[in-house]
Amino acid sequence: MARLRESLVAAHASALAAQEAMQYARLAEVTRSAGLPARYAAPQIDSRSNGSGPHAQHGTARIASPPAADQQTALPAAVVPTPIQGPARHFVVTIQPDAVVATEITAPGERRYPEPATTEGAFKALARTTASALTRQDLDHLRAGAIATVFGRPYDQQGLNPEIRLHTPTHGALTQVTHTTRRAGEWNHGTLHATAHLTDFTVTAVTEVALQAAQVIALNLGLHLCLPDAEFTAQGAEVELAAPVTGDVDVALALSDLDMIPRPRLTAEVTLHANGITVAKVHGLKLEVRERPGVPIGPEQGGAIPRDFGRRNADGKPALLNEFHMIHSSRGDLAITLGPEFARTAGRRATRMPSGGLRLCDRVMHVDGERHKLARAAGDTEYDSPADSWYYAETANASMPNVIYMETSLQSALLLGYYLGATLTDPNDDFSLRNLDGSATVLREVDLRDKTIQQHSELTNTSVLSGAVLQSFTYELSVDGEPFYRGESLFGFFNERALANQTGLDGGAYVPTWLERQASAPRVRTIAVGRRGTDGPARSTAHLHLIDEVQVVDGGGDHGLGYLRAVKPIRETDWFFRRHFHLDPVMPGSLGVEAVIQAMQEWLVDAGLADGLVAPEFVLPAGLPLSWRYRGQILATDGEMTLEVHLKRVERGDQRVRVVADASVWKPGMRIYQLDDVAVECRGVGAK
Repeated sequence: MARLRESLVAAHASALAAQEAMQYARLAEVTRSAGLPARYAAPQIDSRSNGSGPHAQHGTARIASPPAADQQTALPAAVVPTPIQGPARHFVVTIQPDAVVATEITAPGERRYPEPATTEGAFKALARTTASALTRQDLDHLRAGAIATVFGRPYDQQGLNPEIRLHTPTHGALTQVTHTTRRAGEWNHGTLHATAHLTDFTVTAVTEVALQAAQVIALNLGLHLCLPDAEFTAQGAEVELAAPVTGDVDVALALSDLDMIPRPRLTAEVTLHANGITVAKVHGLKLEVRERPGVPIGPEQGGAIPRDFGRRNADGKPALLNEFHMIHSSRGDLAITLGPEFARTAGRRATRMPSGGLRLCDRVMHVDGERHKLARAAGDTEYDSPADSWYYAETANASMPNVIYMETSLQSALLLGYYLGATLTDPNDDFSLRNLDGSATVLREVDLRDKTIQQHSELTNTSVLSGAVLQSFTYELSVDGEPFYRGESLFGFFNERALANQTGLDGGAYVPTWLERQASAPRVRTIAVGRRGTDGPARSTAHLHLIDEVQVVDGGGDHGLGYLRAVKPIRETDWFFRRHFHLDPVMPGSLGVEAVIQAMQEWLVDAGLADGLVAPEFVLPAGLPLSWRYRGQILATDGEMTLEVHLKRVERGDQRVRVVADASVWKPGMRIYQLDDVAVECRGVGAK
């Protein structure tokens, strides 16, 4: 039954991939603006063969491997699957527990390579390490299963994965790893460069080298850290052999695919070079980390955790649920994340975590509560924020943008309520999650790059209504033991009928914007976002570029200090619809708030308020609560989103300036968001 459900989940993941194909025109534009490689067009491989009929090579191929490194330095040119020059033999390879079995084919099949991951969609490794280059001794440690000896304490599973180790070769051995780089290469998933020694030039020798290279980068990424009592399994590949060579060769690997569903897995393209000439290629090598038969990998009935799932945090404490479960909660099998009561949700619209770069909860460390007891409970989760995360590169802020603050706190809270069984009050209905109200305060400025954020949430109330379940939470985010963000929020789990009855903030009536209500048209000027010089504060880019221009009425608005209006076109191909949520696409309310913030930032610079600040940069304002109300959502079919801002005060300090406002957001025909005391702040060097 579990295998059947896994197949269904995989089928829906495939359907999602097909849906995403229609969105790549827009993604390609985003990718170019983020400085990533252009779309890769797979070349055709020369199909000439020196032989025909079956041809098999055998050799030991037991599977196991170690991790590598968290390095972001530049590498040699990425692996590009160009054809071997001259005649080549082609083989389809199956990797068995004790042998490599190869069948020669006269011509390779057509190869289709995936689109490269965008900055936001790139895989986030499960652990960080400084070991980006490995010696022969390091590789021997990995073959002995001493993973943490090579990669460090974050890789110590305290003996829970004895079968995870680097393959011990018989014909081709990896001898050194010179570079391992994450989020690199043609597909932005990672690359590895190494040297190897071939004792003979056979399919077995070449496959063994490719397998070891794939295992090393899998361990580098920590794919094994989220499952207990697991082993590597290889699912085959296609091998090209050209001019025979033995002895030392150079190895280049690029990951073309990398995912955790249905199990942690990767697909690799591997090239072997000798004296600068390509002598062999391994295409589409698939490597998976899978638990041994009978090993539990998720909660049991009632959410009970049956065993240690193998994941440790930075302090060595075991997690109840880990990244594997969180990714399944976003677009996989909810039964793996929450228990068998949720098996019926496979392929259906159900409450899910956001996915990709918008999934901002990694591990559940503690739950003080029981399933079906919804009055009060508490939970602690963690989120790792690597310095190379997409939002640091694309935000106008000096550190993490407001959208990430909001999402990481709210996701932790919603996960607690969902885990306790909020939607199990009516197990035969499908529920969607919506945030309704909230208030949050930044407590202090903090740089969160390469930090682990501790998220503490408390469920304070649950109300079960017809077609809806409402839950109230308080939450606090901390880093290094010190709080930096605190708030409270109300969530609703709604069935389809309840969602269809939304009437917005004004009881179903259309309330026009302030600009539309003016008896005589005021003078409106326009700020073209992105056209200002580069000597001022940074601008939001790529995925976080949300508005193109801002209309300004100087001295207008409810407070007479200025009025801003912006319209964002909404397209079905917008990246956030794929992430929020699977089978239930809506624009995150936090991105609507972020669009308001960007309009205010542009006005601050245009008004000259940053003039005189030394090396100005935007920061999140501390000590001022931001309050919001959501009574609707932006859908992929809405066409546009309109926002307006009523500026109400400007506060100046020593090398600081803060702008505070109230704001609203509309979908066509309905006002759906209201923000009170939304603020932006710009500081200069030496600010106090």
